[in-house]
Amino acid sequence: MMHRVSARDVELGEEKVINVSRTAAVVKGGRRFSFTALVVLGDMRGVVGLGQGKAREVPQAIEKAVRSARKDLRRYPLRGDTIPHQVLGRFGASKVILRPASPGTGIKAGATVRSVVESLGIRNLLTKAYGSRNPTNLVKAVFDGLGRLAGKKEIFGLRELPVHADREGPKLEPIVLPKREERGRGRGPGGGKGGARGPRGGGRRDNRGGGDDAPQSGEQASGGEAAPQA
Repeated sequence: MMHRVSARDVELGEEKVINVSRTAAVVKGGRRFSFTALVVLGDMRGVVGLGQGKAREVPQAIEKAVRSARKDLRRYPLRGDTIPHQVLGRFGASKVILRPASPGTGIKAGATVRSVVESLGIRNLLTKAYGSRNPTNLVKAVFDGLGRLAGKKEIFGLRELPVHADREGPKLEPIVLPKREERGRGRGPGGGKGGARGPRGGGRRDNRGGGDDAPQSGEQASGGEAAPQA
């Protein structure tokens, strides 16, 4: 949610010229040219304004646009150096999606959208433009999307949650998880649940006999002594 700001209350930075277009009017003596300038102006701390000026010369058009931008300054909610949530801005045939990004991402946008978000003070942002790439429509679509941003105070107010002075979020009680039981509890000294055990499958069966209880020849059959020969 945006709020209007007076130029006397903020310290504005340098203006950024987004686009300068030329128009011609055919008169009796020939063609008469005029220039239209589109300018954004902000303090890089959440305040930005858009201005448009028209004159016979380019410097005069930019000067008019700057004066118009100073009269239309607005403050938008930010979350650090990015936006609080994803928004979609529309104007005419242009659409712009603005998505928050993690620190170190940078601004992934074209020159037109980049000029607006840099003047606003955003350093990490993901954007995607659809439809017309006309600079005027694109800039106004970005401002439409920024106007849809809502800060935490507005959201918590709609949800009727308390907002504390030390922070913008509600005070939540910490969740204490129960301690996990020891892994070795209930297991035998061998590391298994039932104590030490042999190899998998119990015992190795003798393929030559009928199983583990079948008598064996040689020393094992006589209890360690050799069997008498006939």
